[in-house]
Amino acid sequence: MLLLALDTATPAVTVALHDGAAVVAESSQVDARRHGELLLPAVDRVLASAGVKLAEVTDIAVGVGPGPYTGLRVGLTTADTFGFALGVPVHGVCTLDALAHAFGTSSGGPAGPFVVATDARRKEVYWARYEDARTRAFGPAVDRPADIAERVAGLPAAGEGAFLYPEAFPDVGEPRHVTAAALAAFAVERLAAGEGLPAGGGRAVPRAMGDGSEGDGEVPQGLLPPRPLYLRRPDAQVPKNYKVVTQR
Repeated sequence: MLLLALDTATPAVTVALHDGAAVVAESSQVDARRHGELLLPAVDRVLASAGVKLAEVTDIAVGVGPGPYTGLRVGLTTADTFGFALGVPVHGVCTLDALAHAFGTSSGGPAGPFVVATDARRKEVYWARYEDARTRAFGPAVDRPADIAERVAGLPAAGEGAFLYPEAFPDVGEPRHVTAAALAAFAVERLAAGEGLPAGGGRAVPRAMGDGSEGDGEVPQGLLPPRPLYLRRPDAQVPKNYKVVTQR
């Protein structure tokens, strides 16, 4: 196995290569405005560091969010393109699940329940609560930190969202951002348990998960279709009562 993992759901542009036993190369850069510019060079660096050609990759894993529209699309479009070109499966991973896996399995990590939170902008956070590194108890959801302070009181927390709002998450620790290494470890563990999509089954699905559309359901924990998890509508929307102006 050679699994290429990438995530652009947070300010971190992160890529890693996993051989089924361990991460053999990785790259992470934090720059919320340059996802599209940084991702492909990061893929090239990781493959070169591992001495591997892209054609040798057997699986793709990609963070599906929750996250902002533009950032998510960069990673998901890249993963889908690689999967199609190589004829290999593309596995989606909830970015919060990968962050929780890293936090919960780290040395000195939480011994019991905890939360992870990323920055959702608009003074909100994307967050989820976990019983342990592999068991999500609630979420993902998007809320103002003050509105969930009582629900997360006393729980250790990780992620940029927790660092930004210490009044709601006073017991906060690393990691601050998700890494593709953590995402790869999560995906490999799930693949070993028999989850995953066949080659060609990982192509992008038209409707986004959790975008506020009617019929949205809970996001299962595990490997997912590689489609974006927004949780809310994009910032830019067409006005409901706009007027069409025609030129004469």
